[in-house]
Amino acid sequence: MTLRRSSNRTRQLDPHYDAVLIGGGIMSATLGALLTRLEPDWSVLVLERLDGPAQESSAAWNNAGTGHAGLCELNYMPDPTDPSRAEEIGRQFRLSRQFWAALVEAGELNASFVNATPHMNVVFGDRDVAYLRRRYETLQRSPLFSAMEYSEDPEVIARWAPLVMEGRGDTGPIAATRYEAGTDVDFGALTHDLIRGMRDRGAEVRTGHEVTRLRRVPDGSWTVSGRSGTGRFSVRSRFVFVGAGGYALKLLQKARIPEVRGYAVFPIGAQFLRTDNPDLVSRHPVKVYSQADVGAPPMSVPHLDKRVIEGRAALMFGPYATFSTRLLRHGRLTDLFTTIRLANLAPLIAVGIQNMGLVRYLLGQLLASRGRKLRQLRRFHPAACEGDWSLIDAGQRAQLIKPHPRRVGVLTFGTEVVTGAEGSIAGLLGASPGASIAPAAMVDVLTTCFPDRIEHWQATLQQLMSGLEHPGDADQSVADAVLSRTGDILGVR
Repeated sequence: MTLRRSSNRTRQLDPHYDAVLIGGGIMSATLGALLTRLEPDWSVLVLERLDGPAQESSAAWNNAGTGHAGLCELNYMPDPTDPSRAEEIGRQFRLSRQFWAALVEAGELNASFVNATPHMNVVFGDRDVAYLRRRYETLQRSPLFSAMEYSEDPEVIARWAPLVMEGRGDTGPIAATRYEAGTDVDFGALTHDLIRGMRDRGAEVRTGHEVTRLRRVPDGSWTVSGRSGTGRFSVRSRFVFVGAGGYALKLLQKARIPEVRGYAVFPIGAQFLRTDNPDLVSRHPVKVYSQADVGAPPMSVPHLDKRVIEGRAALMFGPYATFSTRLLRHGRLTDLFTTIRLANLAPLIAVGIQNMGLVRYLLGQLLASRGRKLRQLRRFHPAACEGDWSLIDAGQRAQLIKPHPRRVGVLTFGTEVVTGAEGSIAGLLGASPGASIAPAAMVDVLTTCFPDRIEHWQATLQQLMSGLEHPGDADQSVADAVLSRTGDILGVR
């Protein structure tokens, strides 16, 4: 499709598309990969405000790269007797593995974006050891987690994660779990490959195009307009997906859909300590998660992770929370204020009052010295040397605030798909587990927004993700077969 320039310097794309995907991150890339397979004759356009895809939360160093599967994220299972949330995320991540494996087999993805990295928990003290033991006993009954190992023996834990025990004195009570088939994922590389595949199947990707306006027209389609480096642009589309990370709520508000009335966001950034010291990296081949500090929010769970980015291994520890009124790392200081409406002012205030612990935690993090940050690292790596570690900035997360009938507003943890206007527009709000469960989230979008087409698409979706029909969490042999087959294809057994 050709670009046309008008006399008032408005740069217009051919205005009619079947689907416009706003944002060049993992969510739009995943949805585009699905749509261009399910409807190869549809016209699909991706609009990205920056000069390339995957430069915000999907960028490799803007996230921890954990293939979130409910294995080590203790904040997904605060009640050690209730595995429902962990199992849900485990099922969703199995779909991700199946989807990625299908694309690797098709020659569209290079499997180097995912690497085998065991997932561990390490906790200290009688209370947390009792919690982890009970959590392990509960998860052992699920086929998704039955291969998990547990130990309270410091020597065993030292074999699993040498840096965690090196230089540690009398530990007192300590416990750990390990799941050997965990993964580290370079979501930036994955996003680039998915977008490349979309282009090969005819989708258009326009970078440097920032959407600033969404309006529904009388025929039910949408006008999507904004600015680029050469002027204004405007397109029309039957369906719009807003996968713009921290900007998603702002754009859905501009679309004036009632489904987001009262919704607000609270931006939280992060920093990590990183080391490329090959000796340290070679002695920590795992991702180790623990409990958040007392009073800290669920998204602040500390972890020491092995990362593999562009074939090079490194370690990162964090997160250390930061705060900015930007909703994206490359956003504007006015971002947060542009989302405030009369309808969401009360939920925003209520969340601030109800979460004074979070406010104190953020203030403490913002005032924390480098020495304090290193002391937190040494809880995981007692022998850590300051000169080996450097502080890096990660992505910006927009935590979702929702209206609540009794509490006025609540700060939620997780991701939520919002649809409106008879399914002609959808958006993704929230943060973790986010990228790890993108295929499952995008199937939800397709199911909700295209009820008249979903039955026609079932055969193709089943080929890509057989777990949609057979979840694999009720039968051990099915769960093992899915893990084994996808592991062989992805090279993460």
